[in-house]
Amino acid sequence: MPRLSEVIAALDALWPPERAEQWDAVGTVCGDPDSEVTRVLFAVDPVQQIADEAIGLGAQLIVTHHPLYLRGTTTVAASHFKGRVVHTLIKHDIALHVAHTNADTSDPGVSDALAGALDLRVTGPLVPESGLGRICELDHPETLAEFAERAAKRLPATAQGIRIAGDPEALVRTVAVSGGSGDSLFDVVRAAGVDAFLTADLRHHPASEATQHSPLGLVDAAHWATEWPWCEQAAAQLDAISDRHGWGLRVHVSHTVTDPWSAHHSSPGAPN
Repeated sequence: MPRLSEVIAALDALWPPERAEQWDAVGTVCGDPDSEVTRVLFAVDPVQQIADEAIGLGAQLIVTHHPLYLRGTTTVAASHFKGRVVHTLIKHDIALHVAHTNADTSDPGVSDALAGALDLRVTGPLVPESGLGRICELDHPETLAEFAERAAKRLPATAQGIRIAGDPEALVRTVAVSGGSGDSLFDVVRAAGVDAFLTADLRHHPASEATQHSPLGLVDAAHWATEWPWCEQAAAQLDAISDRHGWGLRVHVSHTVTDPWSAHHSSPGAPN
């Protein structure tokens, strides 16, 4: 069985830490470098449900996309929910490793997994300088409504579902995709000349302005749903490394929905 340090070295080769944004917090949060690893669990969020799932699996390592302490901390006391996660992991000899913006910009990365989940053909990066996002083509044109339906069927179900902005009957041949929050990318998306943009966390004003600027169709999915496909891609990458080295790792992907939104209600609403 490999040591944790060997597995982490392999993960850092897949998603080099130096590719992370300066504000990010990637790498190993806790774990003994000399401990043996037999099972690994991939998930989007380092929350208590995932720690409990790892315990049930007998995993010695959790790899998440989102950091546990993005803005730093002065305490890991178990009276705080993040501290409780740390205590749980250490008590059960489970390491936590984070690949965030370094996984966003790697090739393959988060947006490749998103494109793959929708059977889109990647033609290049959306932001060539950083490698963020992907420009994709559809095998055949679809209306914006049909493309949104494709996303709804292929991505994990969440309370939010899929929202669209723009003409539902407009034809879509090319798409920009970016897993996670994407409304800072509207300028490069427009410059790319694509028909639609699939991402998450679109806010009112940027989305409104984007639809006024051009006929660009917007497809807004839940943040968690756009990043979860990366877990399957990353697990397959580690599986391949394990096979090459003869490690015999058991690699798992969490299907626990950690999207924070739990329900969606539609109603006629009050008069404006």
